[in-house]
Amino acid sequence: MMPAGTLLDTHLSNLAAALAPYRACEPQLARWGARLAHRLAAGGRLLVAGNGGSAAEAQHLTAELVGKLHDDRQPLSAIALHAETSALTAIANDFGYADVYARQVRAHGRPGDILLLLSTSGTSGNLLTAAHTAHDAGLTTWALTGPTPNPLADTCHDTLAVASPDTQVVQELHLVTSHLLCEYLEQELPAALAAAGQAAPAGRPTPVRTGVEVVLDGTAGQQVDARG
Repeated sequence: MMPAGTLLDTHLSNLAAALAPYRACEPQLARWGARLAHRLAAGGRLLVAGNGGSAAEAQHLTAELVGKLHDDRQPLSAIALHAETSALTAIANDFGYADVYARQVRAHGRPGDILLLLSTSGTSGNLLTAAHTAHDAGLTTWALTGPTPNPLADTCHDTLAVASPDTQVVQELHLVTSHLLCEYLEQELPAALAAAGQAAPAGRPTPVRTGVEVVLDGTAGQQVDARG
């Protein structure tokens, strides 16, 4: 019988082993965040794609950019290409799964935009096709992968590779990367907006509820006005 805690200890040990080399990525994260801030402030767009868990990571990143990470700011243009399910399934049905992201890159991407591709293996065929299409369309391509060398890293302009053989650890540090990318972007955004001739909007206060919800035994919750 496996001793209690072994799975947790193993997972955390693998994560800890990947953290030391990951710390060396800070200059790259700062560079990516600044580049993305200036591109989006100037009216450009970030396209993001991945498969499976990496698709979920991609959508998490775009949610932070269209919404916010910390303080209120203007929304930024970022699209997770897998999230448009009708387009995705139509393209897969009519053209094949290898083209599900490439065709969307041709539709949405403009020269100077950024395509970020997430893959733990770096071998996903549909991401490689998307990267080649992006190059033809004049986009900048970035990759988040597991250990290098891998085909996606070789294809993209720049790659942040997580040095771990554990797929789960790679995905977890891809999430850390998404959060840090947003942190560095938001740090640079005021300067990027100024360079683009825009003023950073003042933060709007968070709406405050003026009532207290009371739940009574056996009845639905009632909203009680708490204003004096």
